[in-house]
Amino acid sequence: MNPDPLAGLRDWHLPEPISWWPPAPGWWLLAVAGVIGVLLLVHWLWRRYRRAAVARTARRELASLERALATTQGDARSYIADLSRLLRRLALVRYPREQVAGLSGRAWLEFLDATGGEGGFTQDAGRMLVEDAYRPETQPLDAHALEQLGRVAARWIAANREVRP
Repeated sequence: MNPDPLAGLRDWHLPEPISWWPPAPGWWLLAVAGVIGVLLLVHWLWRRYRRAAVARTARRELASLERALATTQGDARSYIADLSRLLRRLALVRYPREQVAGLSGRAWLEFLDATGGEGGFTQDAGRMLVEDAYRPETQPLDAHALEQLGRVAARWIAANREVRP
């Protein structure tokens, strides 16, 4: 009797499942690209945060000046002088020293307008920076104009959040 030659064969079977480790080279490249992308994003956000630190400090100082003026009925002329110094310090950080340091009077106001003041310094309450800071105290300053000056200064600080190239 002749044995069945097919009887010794094993039944068909599925191959072993594919292991998830180690990943294919494409996944390694994708992981490296993802890590590099996240590192670049973190670096960009950190630099942006650091560049805006000066403007955040200026906004806090402006708020402090306004609180001092409002709560203690502070000297309006010293408020204007302090505000002018604050704007000049921020301008010296943001723009070349040669461009800012020598400015005074109308040229200073025109610079402020050209760099974010939108006309608020030469045509609006911003004129107080050069006209009223050193005027004799016999003339009282308008509280509404002082408030408007604070808004113009806040707008300029916001426009100069980051360093210009």
